[in-house]
Amino acid sequence: MFDQFSIGRRVGRGMVAAGALTVAATLASPVLAGECPMDQRKANVREAVNLPGVGVTDTVLAAIDLANEPIKANGRQMRVRKLVIEPNGVVPWHSHNDRPALIYVVEGEIVEYASNCTVPILHKAGEVSRETFGTSHWWKNTGQKTVTLLSFDILHDPQDKHM
Repeated sequence: MFDQFSIGRRVGRGMVAAGALTVAATLASPVLAGECPMDQRKANVREAVNLPGVGVTDTVLAAIDLANEPIKANGRQMRVRKLVIEPNGVVPWHSHNDRPALIYVVEGEIVEYASNCTVPILHKAGEVSRETFGTSHWWKNTGQKTVTLLSFDILHDPQDKHM
């Protein structure tokens, strides 16, 4: 009926199928950037710093006035921005209490210093960082290479010049 060869083939095929499913599931899931370790999360553990933005180019690539969309979010704008941060560049302290955002790291590595995390957070190329209510922070490119980010945010205050 079954010899060792046919059993080995079936086991081998099963392992290949299991591996393929694992790879497919990994590729289909979103990749989140480095996050604050659970045991390091605490509200307001980092004070605001008054560092100016240095070595940062912030370009709005596109924007949509959400008042004109079916959700009728008056005074809100959805936008996509490209941020290029040079080595030793600083994205200054800012809050996301009124401006949720998703940040995609296109290239490079950058460190975040968040108000709700006792340790710095490293973000790497190919990852996504979620910035939500309760988060204030600043970022620094501590590496030797330029960092490029795509920021997808919902802007409420058009006078908000923070990054």
